[in-house]
Formats: sequence, C-alpha cells, structure tokens
Amino acid sequence: MKKYLAPIIVVAIFVLYLGYRQIGTRPGVNVITPPAQVRTQPTGNISGSNPSAPVAYKDGTYTGDVADATYGPVQVQAVIQGGRIVDAQFLQYPSDRQYSIMAYQTAAPILKQEVIQAQNANVDLVSGATQTSLAFRVSLSSALAKAQ
Repeated sequence: MKKYLAPIIVVAIFVLYLGYRQIGTRPGVNVITPPAQVRTQPTGNISGSNPSAPVAYKDGTYTGDVADATYGPVQVQAVIQGGRIVDAQFLQYPSDRQYSIMAYQTAAPILKQEVIQAQNANVDLVSGATQTSLAFRVSLSSALAKAQ
C-alpha cells in the first residue's frame, strides 16, 4: 500500500496545479488589480503641519471611473463635505444575475461604512462580493483622486 501512496500524491498535486492554472486563463474572466492606496498623509514635513493628519479633500461630489467587476460595471460617487468623505454611492453595479444583486445589496452598506470610517479607498473586501468590492475600490480611488 505504501508504494502506491507516493505516486497517488504526485498525481493529486499535479491535478490541483493544472486546476489552479486554469482559473487565471478562463475566457471572459478579467482580473482586477486593486488600486494603489489613496494617500491619506502628506509626504515630507510641511512646516507648521501635522504629518499624521489626514489630507483634506476638496468639498464636492466626485464621480469615479467605471471599473469592471467581471459580471458587470461598477461606478462610485463620493461626496465630500468639510474635507471628509461623508457618502459613497454606487451609480452602477452588476445587476443581470440574482447573485450579483444579492452581492451588491450585501456589500454596498458595508463598503460605504468602511469608506466613511477609513476616509480613503483602502477598505476591506466583502466576503461573497469580492469582485464588486475590488471594482468599488478602483472606482472610488479615481473619484478621490479628483477630490485632492
């Protein structure tokens, strides 16, 4: 029995490896790269400023770029008041599948709360809505770049 165990393990590892390689090469699947973190602290020491204080955004409503969330587009709008993010709303989200709608309904309030707390686009992803969360971060990053 022991002499058959090693070849079985090798074959199992090989099959898992092939399956892993196939995940990234499926047609129609786009990989979303997380956005670079929006800078929340000034670089250098500006005289008379506190280097650990968050950068204040310009007041207004800023619309982010459309980001691909595999199952559809995501676009986010950020509202800035008093130099702080006070709201983040989805303008577009995947809605052609029941699961996409459920993922959006679950993720939207969590992502909004996270953004208001973090005051930047570097928020945690929502389990079950990973692609929507990543696209949210991409779109929000572009909106916040316009507010700086």
